[in-house]
Amino acid sequence: MSGIEGKVVAITGASSGIGAATAAYLAGKGARLVLGARREDRLHEVVDQITAQGGSAAGTVIDVTRREDLKRLTDMAVDRFGRLDVLVSNAGTMAVSPFDELRQDDWDAMVATHITGLLNGIGAALPVFRRQNSGQFVNIASTAAYVVKSPQAVYAATKTAVKVLTEGLRQESGPQLRVTLVSPGFTNTEGVGKGASPEAAAAAARQRDEMAIPPSAIASAIGYAIEQPAGIDISEVVVRPTVQA
Repeated sequence: MSGIEGKVVAITGASSGIGAATAAYLAGKGARLVLGARREDRLHEVVDQITAQGGSAAGTVIDVTRREDLKRLTDMAVDRFGRLDVLVSNAGTMAVSPFDELRQDDWDAMVATHITGLLNGIGAALPVFRRQNSGQFVNIASTAAYVVKSPQAVYAATKTAVKVLTEGLRQESGPQLRVTLVSPGFTNTEGVGKGASPEAAAAAARQRDEMAIPPSAIASAIGYAIEQPAGIDISEVVVRPTVQA
């Protein structure tokens, strides 16, 4: 199956930002969506907006750090639509801070969300894709996986892990599956500076106002990877503002 129309796509972190923008973009192209996020009210808003415009979407509250939640998301796709064509692993947290602040709970949260959460998605979707002999992983990393800037070291490390895991998965996936890494640069989402130290949050907000690109730019890149004909794998896409160093 090529194109986007009719494909069943599951998205994590779908209640705002890149996840919500991707859901809206793919729904407009005729995809059938299963959306997961932690915030039930915001998730329902996204689902309701899509269905009000004639799109097909369902939502379920998930935490990507729990294996059973990812399994429920993929099961929901299969139960509702009979298959799962794409899993977009987008859930993320950006609670950056200098090492000297020793915000170890934030470090744990980034590791759990970006690394364990990604692996939980792979664990849930890979058996489905193998049974179907088709499927695509779209994993969201960051330009922080390419350039480390203070005080983003832990965040950058986890996003580098996403990059490495995605490449390893691609090598093992075989000719029937597709694996895509999308690495956004500075993007205007509510997560910018959220949970960061006051200094880091203020700096992030200034950068956001100066250079950030809209989440729709990332959504269209994800759509480009999904719409390729079978047998063609867009392995890696980096999307950044032109002014970003």
